Amino acid sequence: MAWQGKLTDKTASIFQGNQMSLKLVNIQRAKISAAAFINYFCHHKLLEVDATAVHSDLPVPDIIRGLCSSTWIQQNLRCLLLGSTSVPQDSGLPSFGQLTGLRTLSVFNVCFYSEDLANVSQLPSLENLDISNTQVTNISALLTCKDRLKSLTMHYLKCLTMTKPQIVAVMKELKCLRHLDISGHRQLRSDLGFYLLQQKDILPDIVSLDLSGSSHITDRAVELFIQQRPAMQFVGLLATDAGYSDFFTTKQGLKVAGGANMSQISEALSRYRNRSCYMKEALYRLFTETFSVHVTMPAILKLVAVGMRNHPSDLAVQFTASACALNLTRQGLARGMPVRLLSEVTCLLFKALRNFPSYQQLQKNCLLSLTNSRILMDVPFDRFNATRFVLGWLYRYENPKVQTMVVSIVSILALQLSREQVTQLHEDLFMAVKELLAIVKQKTAQNVDDAALLFSLKALWNLTDESPATCKHFMENQGLAVVIQVLETFSESTIQSKVLGLLSNVAEVQELSSKLLTEDVLKHIRTLLHSKQIEVSYFAAGIIAHLTCEKQPWPFCAPQRSALLQDLHATIQKWPSSTCKMSALVTYRSFKAFFPLLGNFSQPVAQLWALWAVYHVCSKN
Repeated sequence: MAWQGKLTDKTASIFQGNQMSLKLVNIQRAKISAAAFINYFCHHKLLEVDATAVHSDLPVPDIIRGLCSSTWIQQNLRCLLLGSTSVPQDSGLPSFGQLTGLRTLSVFNVCFYSEDLANVSQLPSLENLDISNTQVTNISALLTCKDRLKSLTMHYLKCLTMTKPQIVAVMKELKCLRHLDISGHRQLRSDLGFYLLQQKDILPDIVSLDLSGSSHITDRAVELFIQQRPAMQFVGLLATDAGYSDFFTTKQGLKVAGGANMSQISEALSRYRNRSCYMKEALYRLFTETFSVHVTMPAILKLVAVGMRNHPSDLAVQFTASACALNLTRQGLARGMPVRLLSEVTCLLFKALRNFPSYQQLQKNCLLSLTNSRILMDVPFDRFNATRFVLGWLYRYENPKVQTMVVSIVSILALQLSREQVTQLHEDLFMAVKELLAIVKQKTAQNVDDAALLFSLKALWNLTDESPATCKHFMENQGLAVVIQVLETFSESTIQSKVLGLLSNVAEVQELSSKLLTEDVLKHIRTLLHSKQIEVSYFAAGIIAHLTCEKQPWPFCAPQRSALLQDLHATIQKWPSSTCKMSALVTYRSFKAFFPLLGNFSQPVAQLWALWAVYHVCSKN
């Protein structure tokens, strides 16, 4: 619930009372109040609590007080993970001394001082401690728990006032230590790691050492350190000059978080998912590594998604992650990705857009992801807001490549919206129709039948589908004259079928159909009725069926109408079976447009076309 943003004061109330018996509570990034936390969770017999990066409505001191309000939790809580994503407020922490059962404690980015460390070091069962990015100035208090501390994480401990020899002297006394993280930060590159690597009689049982972000680290120094400690299983070397020698790829059982290859980058993305400084570094290396990848890597894409979700306010993370997502899903790679994963990544991209609305390159990355047919057709995401976002780009007069990309997306998204959503977008759609007609008019004048023209016609076709208001706007913007000019300029069947599909949408609107009864329109439609391309003939027949079915007076002589109907009947009889293939995919939101034709028993030819159409669509979908 917390992961999907659904844990609130209201939903958390299901955990009150004794109907459930919670042991592990993960409220990471949740937005709940202190009262809700105490009332709904602190009466349970909790063994583990992960409250990292919770909303400011639930301050760390209130979490500790709530947990200490239960005698059972005081004695039995064994794991407590605290952390903040914002600058910690100096509100003072209550004593951790009451939580005597704690074995694991993390106070990452919390207002935690040397005196708090002295208090925590006296916990009788403490084995794992994370004091990263806190205000600790002196770690000497750790000597109190030197015989039981197995894991110490002190990433970016920027306030330390001890000298390197003093720090190392404390570490030499931590005889049980098996994991040590003294990684630095890109803003404060410490050489503590370099100094520690020179020590020969230190940390004999260490299995995991994190030196990422440290300065002066070399392959040779790390190799010698590991060779003297053959039980080592992990070393962190991201944002250092080490990790590039063959030793790190040939050493059996050794995992490396670094930037030298995909294996190291993957490990870094997994290990540093909560550290934005390393996440952006790992993502940058990933982008370079995947620039020409030809293998589907869903596990890597999942790690990219985790990084995006964990750092929603970090522009560098979001931008680099969006570029990596493009590399990992481009061309045919998306076909091998799980739909749920693609859906998650797409939703995260749109969340990034909302957080950084003025950053154009991030928006372009999102646009590029939507050009992927697998994502656009098969993946669940908010298509309404996606359409609104893409339509916004239609008016920006970007370069031709971006213009083509935008109209191609609009042409597909338009048909995926419900009638209600189309109605809600009416202002945006009216602007879109105007812009699309301008593109079509320009391309026709230039006699250029490129992708931009095809996608613009397809977008107009799909935007007007079962949307009388959009059809009306099309006609009011001289759309009929524009598409007649298209038919007179181009003879390609792909263009003709799109124009006729668009006109058939207009013909379905009773108050507009009479405006299609002009000499020019009927001349083109009657000619195209006899096209060798079945889809062109099909749409031309549909327009004739609708125009001749209307009750308004026929503006021309009656024999012309009769001849047109006979022509329509003869043409349909020549068509192959209605299960035949058409190169243009015929899709409908509903069969509503056929009802007036099927119910008009005075016009059997129109009924015949409607029946052929319904059977064709049902046989294909």
